[in-house]
Amino acid sequence: MDFKKWKPLLEVLLFSVFMFFLHQACFSNCFSPNQCEQLYYSLPELYSFFCTCSLIIVFSLILVKQKNIDYVGYSFLLLTVLKMVVAYFFLLPLLGTENQNMRFQKINFFAVFALFLTIETVVTARILNNKQ
Repeated sequence: MDFKKWKPLLEVLLFSVFMFFLHQACFSNCFSPNQCEQLYYSLPELYSFFCTCSLIIVFSLILVKQKNIDYVGYSFLLLTVLKMVVAYFFLLPLLGTENQNMRFQKINFFAVFALFLTIETVVTARILNNKQ
C-alpha cells in the first residue's frame, strides 16, 4: 500500500484534531461550561461534520488525481460548492434567530467553515503541485 498517496487524508485528520483541541481550550478558558452547553451545535458536532466533509473531498481528489490530474481543480470546486450547500442547510436553524448568543454561534460556525476550507485548499494545492 502506497502511504504517500494517502498522506493528505492523514494530514487533514491530524490538523483537524489539533485545531479542535485548540478551539476547545479557547472555549474552556474564555467561557463558562454553561455557555458552551447552550450552543445549538457543539464543537464536536461542528468539527465532526466539517472533518468528515473534508476527508470525503480529499479522498475524492486523490481518486480523481489517479484517473486524470486535469480534473482535480474542477472536482475541488464542485465538491466545495456541494459542501457549502450542505453547510447552509446545517446552518439554517441559526439564521432565523437574532440575538447575541446566535450571532456568536454564527461567527463560530463560519470560523470553523473557513478553517476547513483553508485546509482543503492547501491540501488541494499540494495535490496539484505534486505531479508524478
